[in-house]
Amino acid sequence: MHPHAAADRLSLAPGRRTARSRGYAGKRVFDICVAAVLLGIAAPVIALLWALVRADGGGGFFGHARVGRDGRVFRCWKLRSMVPDAESRLATILATDPAAAAEWARRQKLSNDPRVTGLGRVLRRTRLDELPQLWNVLRGEMSLVGPRPVTRAELGRYGSAAPLYLALRPGLTGPWQVSGEDGGDYAARVRRDAAYARQCSLGGDLWLLIRTCAVVLARTGE
Repeated sequence: MHPHAAADRLSLAPGRRTARSRGYAGKRVFDICVAAVLLGIAAPVIALLWALVRADGGGGFFGHARVGRDGRVFRCWKLRSMVPDAESRLATILATDPAAAAEWARRQKLSNDPRVTGLGRVLRRTRLDELPQLWNVLRGEMSLVGPRPVTRAELGRYGSAAPLYLALRPGLTGPWQVSGEDGGDYAARVRRDAAYARQCSLGGDLWLLIRTCAVVLARTGE
């Protein structure tokens, strides 16, 4: 799937972008410089975790289609944290468990997802599963800080805030990372992403990165 193909673009409502919602000057340069350094440091860790994840016979990495800036679709990479047949298991869970189906419809995630492996739980709690997204940042598909990456189906839930989401590259971290998103509903997530797009600044990004480090360290110590 080529990220620049016309078929992989979602249309933007005309006249909805603002200078602020396109991000601040130098945001891309900041992303490249910091992501390159972080990826150089994290590469041995990613390689080790990839080998551990591969132990169950499945792939070490998992790529899922997400909508990026200007509606371009790209493959968002993670270390696999679920069982290899996660998609088919999800279909079975949603078809047989009404409570799980209702939670999925509300949040697009499950609180106690039975598809997550033991190692996957550790990777998710520490956010180590997201380290491969540094590659997405270097490729220009993501930013270090931005809205949470969404699927085509999820973008429809953004309503009038969709142009704000589409004006920025989705982030490896963002306001959702430090705002207790696990307990919030989807509408709250949309409000946070829209607020970030309107107020995006270098100082704000640095503060969110610092807060993200604090959140990750706190979870590591649990």
